[in-house]
Amino acid sequence: MDDKNNQNNQLNIELSEEIAEGIYSNLAIITHSNAEFVVDFVRVMPGVPKARVKARIVLTPQHAKRLLTALADNVSKYEGIHGVIKQSEGVGLPMNFGGPTAQA
Repeated sequence: MDDKNNQNNQLNIELSEEIAEGIYSNLAIITHSNAEFVVDFVRVMPGVPKARVKARIVLTPQHAKRLLTALADNVSKYEGIHGVIKQSEGVGLPMNFGGPTAQA
């Protein structure tokens, strides 16, 4: 492939300073319909009975599956370098948020 074709296939992605700071989340609530997946990223703080959604991402089912594959690939690479990520057993919500169809 020549350089011209490589340049045409590149995507220029802009990252603003505000977005580059990131948002900390320690709970993801995932819901879906036949047309979309909705991932709400929440920050739960110890001793605080209320949590607020900090970011919401809406994905098509196809993009949700691509995200799943990409996350699995990256977790595998991470564990190959740093060792297996240990999960706590019986991790539950500290309070009843009501109604999510799934959580991660």
